[in-house]
Amino acid sequence: MILSLSASPIEKPTADTLSERVAALVEADIVSGALAPGSRLAIADLAAHYGIGATPVREGLSRLIARGLIVAIGQRGFRVSAISRGDLEDITRLRILIECEALRQSMDRGDGAWEGAIVAALHRLRRYAEQNSEGLREGGAEFDALHKGFHTCLIAECGSPRMLAAHSDLYDQAYRYRRIMMRTFEEPEDFVDSHRQLADLVIARRGAAALEKLAAHLTSTLALVYPESLGERP
Repeated sequence: MILSLSASPIEKPTADTLSERVAALVEADIVSGALAPGSRLAIADLAAHYGIGATPVREGLSRLIARGLIVAIGQRGFRVSAISRGDLEDITRLRILIECEALRQSMDRGDGAWEGAIVAALHRLRRYAEQNSEGLREGGAEFDALHKGFHTCLIAECGSPRMLAAHSDLYDQAYRYRRIMMRTFEEPEDFVDSHRQLADLVIARRGAAALEKLAAHLTSTLALVYPESLGERP
């Protein structure tokens, strides 16, 4: 018997796929600091840089406006969102509101598997810190993924995809500030221990203490980037 085999046609990427790819590429460059705060985003330059057409580039940039990473400049194009103390304060307030509520619901709904995921995320973070104590800094891709993963695990059982998406967006917006400062943690043990304390409170379902600890933890980013801000404003 002779089988006739025909090659499956290769699907061309759709406009949505290309615009999503542009959004992901530009987001990564903004968060990493490759695209500086306040810099102009020229459609033609980005199209040439990423090797993608101008229309998907424009559509991809439009997707990032809602995430707060870029702003539209009337009819003139787009610009990377600027940074300021007031903006980080606003991000921090929203993170506290959303993540504390998500954590409260997760503590109510979470089961043993959720607790195990938190313990595993903390273990990965601790192991990385032990093996990279001299290079533990914001901006390392593996460290950043582990750090964000831990915080996501804490609220993973909140039952609200929108709260989880908001957490991810706000985390990235706050991370942009930390990444720009490129802060190296002087005491990796203290960094890991602060996350261990938070995890212990959450797993023990010590609600009020866990929420207070999380709020203080989120506020520490503001104190790190703008140390004078907490003393000047109520």
